[in-house]
Amino acid sequence: MLVYTIKELCRTCYTCVRECPAKAIRIVGGQAEVIDERCIGCGNCTKVCSQGAKVFLRTTDRVLKLLHNGSDVAAIVAPSFPAEFGDIPDYHLLIGMIRALGFKYVNEVSFGADIVADKYKKLLEGSDKYYITSDCPSIVNYIKYYHPGLVDRLAPIVSPMVAMSRVVRKKFGSNTKIVFIGPCVAKKAESSEIDEVITFLELRDMLTSAGISPEKVIPSDFDPPRGGRGSIFPVTRGLLQTAHINDDAITGNIIAAEGRIGFQEALKELEAGLIKNQHMELLCCEGCIMGPGLSKNGKQYTRRALVSAYASQKMDDLDHSLWEEAFDEYGKIDLSVHHKAEDHRFEIPDETEIEDVLISMGKFTKKDHLDCGACGYESCIEHAIAIKKGLAEIEMCLPYTIEKLHKSVQDLALSNEKLSSMKEALRQSEKLAHMGQLSAGIAHELNNPLGVVIMYSNILLDECQPEDPVIEDIKLIVEQAGRCKKIVAGLLNFARKNQVNHQIVNVKDLINHSFESVIIPETIKTSIVDKTSNPDAMIDPEQIMQVTTNLIKNAVDAMHSGGELIVTLEDTLSDVSITISDTGSGIKEEDRVKIFEPFYTTKGIGKGTGLGLATAYGIVKMHKGQISVESNDDPGAGPTGTSFKILLPRRKE
Repeated sequence: MLVYTIKELCRTCYTCVRECPAKAIRIVGGQAEVIDERCIGCGNCTKVCSQGAKVFLRTTDRVLKLLHNGSDVAAIVAPSFPAEFGDIPDYHLLIGMIRALGFKYVNEVSFGADIVADKYKKLLEGSDKYYITSDCPSIVNYIKYYHPGLVDRLAPIVSPMVAMSRVVRKKFGSNTKIVFIGPCVAKKAESSEIDEVITFLELRDMLTSAGISPEKVIPSDFDPPRGGRGSIFPVTRGLLQTAHINDDAITGNIIAAEGRIGFQEALKELEAGLIKNQHMELLCCEGCIMGPGLSKNGKQYTRRALVSAYASQKMDDLDHSLWEEAFDEYGKIDLSVHHKAEDHRFEIPDETEIEDVLISMGKFTKKDHLDCGACGYESCIEHAIAIKKGLAEIEMCLPYTIEKLHKSVQDLALSNEKLSSMKEALRQSEKLAHMGQLSAGIAHELNNPLGVVIMYSNILLDECQPEDPVIEDIKLIVEQAGRCKKIVAGLLNFARKNQVNHQIVNVKDLINHSFESVIIPETIKTSIVDKTSNPDAMIDPEQIMQVTTNLIKNAVDAMHSGGELIVTLEDTLSDVSITISDTGSGIKEEDRVKIFEPFYTTKGIGKGTGLGLATAYGIVKMHKGQISVESNDDPGAGPTGTSFKILLPRRKE
């Protein structure tokens, strides 16, 4: 595997997916992994991964082993080396450093580029067929895998690296081991004629580990044959310039395209028949000077200038007669190669399958196809196809993920609200439980002496003559003793632990009976809004009627000048709700949190015990139901009034 992922470093940014021209990245569990059989070895993912999670195969150990086993080893150096080693002022020092590692020969691939360029020129001039250059192995792999119909358009000429390896073996013997040093990862798997391949980055590591620096070596030059114009090969249109091929925009017939987007678009247009009668020079990177085997963050035009400066110096110092002799000697080497298609394309799913995936991503219409590219794919349809093929995940879609996050936040807020409500209800229940115990004790202790007071006060009232001066006092005692009896009865009712007597009850009929039990002034308009599909519920009719009657009476008391009282009935499959709303004066906010507490009342002295709502709360809770209140007492904030909502289970729990 040329390129692979260090999973511990992968941060789910999908940059590698976006930058991979072959879409050879599979996302599993939010992490990216390289699909070896689809990878074209371009190394784009290693260049763009800010976390260092994408790395390429390092082969320095194998090269060191090769150097130490006694064989003659030749290093053939790519002509892009000035772009990487601009920090070394004289290239002779770099050659000396490479020799210090143990290489017997150091040759420059630019000579191989010279003879390859000559072959291209003759091929283009001597044929009416139009070709695609085959010196970039990533381009060759891409066409073989994903445009197999264009394989016959690939020029049948080896790359400068392979050409130079054949020159070296002819010059130094077939047993000579060859190590290519260059900017490209794909070179590691390009040809079996090369024993090992390392990048410029790996060469730096080897020099550092060996403690080799420019100050410690003897300057040296490349072994012959020396390169010529091939030194400009690694920049855009380098092949054309090396071969003196006309690439004039008006008179030429060659299209040069580079980089991930450029070369793909050129191939798509060629395959679609939009480009005709044109040769193509394609590079996967923005020139070999921007290959993945160079240091990161290098500037393209600075590197181009370094290569151009080296090539210019090279041509000034070149012994042309020696170069021509070498060219005549090695230019006849067979540089032919046969390219064979290896179709790695996926079968495109049918439209129905793609549509199903798009719908699962929340994309129901064409307008929902944002094609934002955040997932790493050019379009939503491409993303859907990748999902169907197991290369991608739905969560890679940024709009979908944001929408899902918003829903999660809303659900969390709702859950939090329900939790707060349940906590408040629990606190209220605990408070009422303690109050109930206290109330039961007080009521029990007061009942006996209160009974004596009521009995004897009534006896005294019966024995008094109408003209007796104390009769009014005795009447007051009887009246207030009776009121005390009601309060004690309310305390007992509040504190009781009675079982609920469940019966099938028509809730609408129960509300009608509740209205009949309360005296309602003519100034108050009443109505029942029945929205139920089934008004029957299994409840205790006496207890629930006590609740509704109490709430209706409170609503009437809140509308001193008249108003409207509406009871709304609604239901679901499992619950029945009763909402009692009035247009009265409303409840102040500070009172709302206390209205279900025993003995808390906003009515005047002698007009209420403060036990009605507390008792209603207890009854509803015994039914495993819920009771809540909404109210507005500020006319400036809208209509005033109060709504009590009771939610009761339809069946006994």
